[in-house]
Amino acid sequence: MTATDAHGNLKESLLALFPEEHQIAEACRILSPLHQRSILLDGEMHVWKGETRPVFSPMCVRGADGSLTHVELGSYPMTGIAEADAALAAAERAYDHGRGQWPTLSVAERIACVQNFTNQIIAHRREIVNLIMWEIGKSLADSEKEFDRTVDYINATIAELKQLDNGNSRFQIVDGTIAQIRRSPLGIVLCMGPYNYPMNETFTTLIPALIMGNVVVFKPPRFGVLLYYPMLEAFRSAFPRGVINIVYGQGSVVVPHVMASGKVNVLALIGSSTVADQLKKAHPKSNRLRAVLGLEAKNAAIILPDADVELTVKECIAGSLSFNGQRCTAIKMILVHQAIAERFLRRFCEEISKLKIGMPWEKGVTLTPLPEMNKVAYMNDCIADAVGQGARVLNEGGGTSVETLFYPAVVYPVKEGMKLYREEQFGPLIPVAPFEDIETALEYVISSDHGQQVSIFGTNPDQIASLIDPLVNQVCRVNINCQCQRSPDIFPFTGRKDSAEGTLSVHDALRAFSIRTMVAAKQTDATKTLLDAIVLGHKSNFLNTHFIL
Repeated sequence: MTATDAHGNLKESLLALFPEEHQIAEACRILSPLHQRSILLDGEMHVWKGETRPVFSPMCVRGADGSLTHVELGSYPMTGIAEADAALAAAERAYDHGRGQWPTLSVAERIACVQNFTNQIIAHRREIVNLIMWEIGKSLADSEKEFDRTVDYINATIAELKQLDNGNSRFQIVDGTIAQIRRSPLGIVLCMGPYNYPMNETFTTLIPALIMGNVVVFKPPRFGVLLYYPMLEAFRSAFPRGVINIVYGQGSVVVPHVMASGKVNVLALIGSSTVADQLKKAHPKSNRLRAVLGLEAKNAAIILPDADVELTVKECIAGSLSFNGQRCTAIKMILVHQAIAERFLRRFCEEISKLKIGMPWEKGVTLTPLPEMNKVAYMNDCIADAVGQGARVLNEGGGTSVETLFYPAVVYPVKEGMKLYREEQFGPLIPVAPFEDIETALEYVISSDHGQQVSIFGTNPDQIASLIDPLVNQVCRVNINCQCQRSPDIFPFTGRKDSAEGTLSVHDALRAFSIRTMVAAKQTDATKTLLDAIVLGHKSNFLNTHFIL
C-alpha cells in the first residue's frame, strides 16, 4: 500500500468516526438547542432581545450520503458597549468604594455565599458536564473530571481562607503599637478564562476574587459560553446584587472598552500575552491595575541519553496529547539526545498509533475533535513549513484530517527557523529536535520567550542536578521524569518571561486578589478600652477575633 493509499484510508476512517445522529449515546445527546436569552446584570436576569450568536459543536453528525454537519448547540446574547457599561456601573454600586455589602461582610458570611453557590451548581453537574463536552470536544471522562476538580478547588479555597483568617484573628503589639493585620479586597475584577478549561481555569481566578470581597465583571471564554447558562441562577441568588455581572459580545470590542474606563482594579486573564499587553495598555491608570495572568507556554521535554525509554514515551504522550495537546502546560517541544533519538521516536510513534480517536462520549477515547474551526488549517501550515525546510512526519498517517478531527503528527527533525520550533502549536502536533551537547537543549529554554515549565528525563543524578540549577532560573517548575502539569492545585502555578504574571494556587490566589491591610493604635489604656468595646461588642467585621470552624 502506498503512502497516498494509507492517507486516503485514514481519511475514510476519520470520516466514519463522526456518527449518524441515532448512534449518539442517549445520555449524551443534545435534545434541543439551548438558546440563551437571559443576561445577569446587577443581580437581575434581563431578557435579551438583541443580536445573538449561534454556537456549533466541533462534533459533526454524518448524513446518509456521508456529508458532515456540525451540531447546533444553541446561541447566546451578543451584548455590546451599553451592556458592558451597565455591568461596570452595577459592579461600582456593589463595591461602593469598599462600603458595599459584599466587601464589608465578614469572611464567614462570604464563605457561606460561596458554599451556597457551589451546592447549587452541583445540582446541575450532568448538564454542565455535557455542555463542556459538546462545546469544546473534551472527552466525557475529562469533562467530568474538570467539573469535580473545580468543586474540589472551591472547597480547598474555603479551607485555606479559614486558616488564613483564623491566623489573622489576633492583635500584635510591637514597640508600643497595637495592630491587627488582615487582608482586604482590591475592588473590581475583570475575569476572563480560557476555552480549554472553560470552567476549572476560570474558577481558579473567579472564586478567590469573589471570596476575598471583590466584585466581578466576567467575560466567558469564546468556546464554552453556554455551559455557564445553568449557573446563572446560582450566581444571582447566592451573591448580593451586582457582585457578579456577566458580559458577552465581541471580546475585541467589549473588553478594551471596559479596561479603558479605568474602573477595573484587577485584570484576571488566562489567555495570550498579546491580548494581555493590549488590555493593560488600554487602562489609563496603570499603577492602580493589578494583573493576574496565565499566558502561553512552549514547555520542553529534555530527554537525556540514559532516560528510561518506556517511562519517557508514556509521559511524553500524556504531556503532549492530553486533550489533544490543548493545554498551556502541555509538552510542546521534545529535545532528545541523538544517542537515544531513534529508539525513542520508534516507540513514541508506536504508542501514538494505539491511541483511540473518536467522539468524546466514547469510552477510552484520547483524541477528539478540535473546537477551533481554523486550527486544522494552522497545523497543516506548520507541517508544510517544517517539511519544506527538511523535516518529515514520522508516524504513519500523521497530519491526516477530516473537518475537526486531526490525527497527531510527529515532526522530525525540527530546527530554528521553522514555525514549530518557537510557536505554541496548541494542538496534536509534536515537534522533535535532536541534540548532542546538553548546552543546546539548555540554550533552547534560555532563549525561549516563555518560561513556564520543563521536563527532564534521565537517571544520572549528577547530570540532572546540573540541569536543575540553571533551569529553575528560567522556568517555574522543573519536572523530573514526568510530564509538565498544573496539579496539585495547592502547588504554585506561574511562569517567567511571557508566560505569567502573579501566582495561582489555592494559597497564592487568595493573596493575589487581596492586599494586607492593618488597623493600628498606640498601646494605651484608652486604646485597650476602645478596642475591647469594638471587638467584644462585635461592631466590626474587619476588626475582630472570631474563629471560623
